[in-house]
Amino acid sequence: MRVTALFKDFVESEKSGGIMLIFCTVFSLVMANSAWHDSYHHIWSAIIGGHSIEHWINDGLMAIFFLLIGLELEREVYIGELSTLKKAALPLVGALGGMLVPAAIYFAFNRNTPGAAGVGIPMATDIAFALGILSLLGQRVPIALKVFLTALAVIDDLGAIVVIAVFYTKDLAWQNLLVALAIFAVLLVLNRRKVHVLWPYLVGGVFMWYFMLHSGVHATITGVLLAFAIPFADGTHDSISYKLQHFLHRPVAFFILPLFALANTAIVFQGSMANALMEFTSVGIMAGLVIGKPVGITLFSFMAVALRWCQIPDGVQIKQLFGAGILGGIGFTMSIFVTLLAFDANEVINASKLAILCASTIAGVCGYVFLHWALPKNTAETAVELNNSETAPVDQI
Repeated sequence: MRVTALFKDFVESEKSGGIMLIFCTVFSLVMANSAWHDSYHHIWSAIIGGHSIEHWINDGLMAIFFLLIGLELEREVYIGELSTLKKAALPLVGALGGMLVPAAIYFAFNRNTPGAAGVGIPMATDIAFALGILSLLGQRVPIALKVFLTALAVIDDLGAIVVIAVFYTKDLAWQNLLVALAIFAVLLVLNRRKVHVLWPYLVGGVFMWYFMLHSGVHATITGVLLAFAIPFADGTHDSISYKLQHFLHRPVAFFILPLFALANTAIVFQGSMANALMEFTSVGIMAGLVIGKPVGITLFSFMAVALRWCQIPDGVQIKQLFGAGILGGIGFTMSIFVTLLAFDANEVINASKLAILCASTIAGVCGYVFLHWALPKNTAETAVELNNSETAPVDQI
């Protein structure tokens, strides 16, 4: 399987970023429950330019994160694992199952309750954490499994973006929304006119973000729209899409996402953690991520293969897809992001964040242990399995 240098760079940055996220999350939890908790919370609630620092991170810097996700999705669509229906079918169907089954489980626990608004929380996968855990298994992991998990997580994030845009948009300010869309249309015209200079798109993106922010639609959607407005061209090192994506990897992995973790995981442990985790919203989140994700991803993938809509990649077994599905239960960044949009009450938000952290930890540990068993024990064994899989029928893999 040919793997582009940019994909390798993406995986490496996400892998290292996952380790950074773990450190920042632990630090934030410790600070929030220490003698300095008031000062720590004050940092993120400090007002700058009429908004808190936390707001600037969640509505401003996270738009850049979504820009990177959009650029990666664009690359996958044009020349990557989503470039043809045959390539896209397996991660697309797997991601669909990984969204629908967790959402259904959550809804079953929270139907006809105020918590029903959180149905989008267990639908997404955190790319950084999932690839970070997968990287701990080293060279034993087939590259096809890494590509599958990455494509799956990118599609999951796209699904979460659609959910945010459709279900978490409150009062619309149509005038601002129309201005934002008009700017987007202008950027698309520049794309069609083959304007391959980056700065007009970035300047237009800033204005589009401003008007989107004041439209009622969450401003981070701007990042994805901007990504698809920027010309992809042939996707080589000389294209502005490639250059921007390459530039954004490390700032996102080592600055933006760590800041998001620091600002949004400052959970104060008050009262009984057990009681917080027994709330219907918490149970729905944990069951959706820990159970719904691997079941949905594996079940839908297996059905797609059985119906011959697609085939399992060479060197990958169905049990390994199940292991990747377990890692898909690491929600973290996107799940917390949707939580902040779904709920207003701090008690519910904190309980949901705690459930997300617990579920993501369980999914990460279980995914690592399962894949440690399911993967070949050494690289030589990996090569043997790959050679065998090239001649084996799909239904025997």
